[in-house]
Amino acid sequence: MTSFDSSPQLNVWRALLALAVVFVMLATTGWTAIRSHREESPLQASLSAWRHGHLGGRELPDVDSSPHRLAAFFASLTAPQRTGLAHRYPLAVGNMNGAPVELRYRANRIALKQQSKRERTRMHDQRLSETGRYEAGRRMHRFDMLAVKKRHILAFDPDGNGRVAEVFGSLDKAERVSVVVPGVDTNVINFQRTKRRYSAPVGMAKSLYKAERSASPGTRTAVIAWADYTAPDGLGLDSATALRAEQGSVRLNALVRGLPGRSTVALVCHSYGSVVCGVAAPSLPSRVTDIAVAGSPGMRAETVGQLRTAARVWAMRDADDWVQDVPYLEVGGLGHGADPVSSEFGARILSAADAQGHSGYFEPGTESLYNFADIGIGAYESVRCAREDDACLAGLSDSAAA
Repeated sequence: MTSFDSSPQLNVWRALLALAVVFVMLATTGWTAIRSHREESPLQASLSAWRHGHLGGRELPDVDSSPHRLAAFFASLTAPQRTGLAHRYPLAVGNMNGAPVELRYRANRIALKQQSKRERTRMHDQRLSETGRYEAGRRMHRFDMLAVKKRHILAFDPDGNGRVAEVFGSLDKAERVSVVVPGVDTNVINFQRTKRRYSAPVGMAKSLYKAERSASPGTRTAVIAWADYTAPDGLGLDSATALRAEQGSVRLNALVRGLPGRSTVALVCHSYGSVVCGVAAPSLPSRVTDIAVAGSPGMRAETVGQLRTAARVWAMRDADDWVQDVPYLEVGGLGHGADPVSSEFGARILSAADAQGHSGYFEPGTESLYNFADIGIGAYESVRCAREDDACLAGLSDSAAA
């Protein structure tokens, strides 16, 4: 029993009321959004410079070219030429799917150091409010932490609340890659936390990588903490609609298609991140073999079949996760559809034993983490189902891990 009335009529009225609020907001404030114009962001400026750039008398390839074509371009260059491009266009190269991953890491270190200097200047800008100067200081310290040479930053965009992705392990050598897709309140500041570390993308990914390595030391794995989309800020209107998920799904698809080699990919999607994964599902390439969701408010589908993916779909939720109290429906664009752990949805239901609350799924020692790791390395025979009859393993053969 939950604190929400389970009456479908009441849930529909709640959704319709929220929809009415949306229309009022658009009617009263929409015109200001249309009329507002922002100056070019640092990433946009870097991409624009790339588009007008040349190397050895020839034009640089279109930044929107396929990862295969961009990879071929970089492969045709000498090491000094590649390094020169990273220094001239750090944000462009650092976010370019198809560029060598080591070059992206280098380019993003350069960009992070540049943006840190910018924030240091803003810290002392008296035209900013005290709060503005304080936030500049927080961003400067975060950028400095991310710019440390041992860190592998695959993507970085300082605009707005910031976007970032970090790799644990070797993407170039990995046989299997897990991508952690986080939910609301994900930004460059909250990318890593000292307290409640396993509720932040870095802590989630590091914990998963360690668990995968422990479960199968001989399997070459890599884990990506992927906060390279603009997540909803808190539990407001954005978190109740698919707008951010639709934008994020395009970026997630581009990431997966741009990964080097032939590694298989498992998406590990938490909270609103499961909405992103659900929206992305129909267009994901076949290298994505598994989609595992935890603490999901819905995947913008009523059944697994509606996700239109060949990937195995897994779902889990611990007993005291507050997300179970959200209305699992979609009306007029509000809400994210059916409950992924319901029998009607059709996902493979995993155990989340020992996990606590909405943010406890990546805590060491939990069955939720063990399950994520087993899925990531393809050890399906070791997965722990939520039910004792091992229903989540139905239809899986020994060849499923191949």
